[in-house]
Amino acid sequence: MHILITSGGTTEQIDDVRGITNFATGKLGKILAEQFLTANHQVVLLAGLTALVPDDHPNLQIIRISNVDSLAIAMKHWVPKMDACVHTMAVSDYTPVYMTDLETVEKTKDIQSLLTRQNTEHKISSQEAYQVLFLKKTPKIIASIKNLNPDIILIGFKLMVDVSDAQLIQTARDSLYKNNADYILANDLTTISETHHKGLLISHNYIQKAETKEKIAQLIVSKSEEVYEKYNHRSNR
Repeated sequence: MHILITSGGTTEQIDDVRGITNFATGKLGKILAEQFLTANHQVVLLAGLTALVPDDHPNLQIIRISNVDSLAIAMKHWVPKMDACVHTMAVSDYTPVYMTDLETVEKTKDIQSLLTRQNTEHKISSQEAYQVLFLKKTPKIIASIKNLNPDIILIGFKLMVDVSDAQLIQTARDSLYKNNADYILANDLTTISETHHKGLLISHNYIQKAETKEKIAQLIVSKSEEVYEKYNHRSNR
């Protein structure tokens, strides 16, 4: 199979020296890539700028991703060529529009007008005691994947914080329907540590628990192969 994995986090630029990002390390994406490579699959890894990545391998191509826009461009290029996509990346929900000092905001009668401005400085001044940063919503990358390739096997990820298994399962199933995914790996931030990572791999009629990143990766590789073989069997009938 040809596997596309997204991993780590995106960074949305405020100016030439600052950005907003998240704490995603890319460790699970790295392990996933290694497991797929061990199973003799071809892997393209779209990795955040600081994400952990595997060692060089003849069946591995690593492409560094900076922000949501660069991820969207890469997905448009690679998704149509792939058999499966494992979308683990922590994609920024918002991107900066404009940053200015608090006094300017307070004096502006039409706040909406600030949303049409852009910073032109290479480095925004840090002289002011307070700054206001306007953000706008970024597009949901996972929602575009099946539109780019209806036949791709899509495994998405859903991270929540301190919720019950029932809520994890319901949220994952909502994501399954919304994004036309084959599986969603639901996990809770409070159960993730260096040695432990509880995840629930969920489809419309299937739930399987794993307790470490390695077990999660093995489960995803196994289920991807199972679905791929089933799809090929149907197409060859």
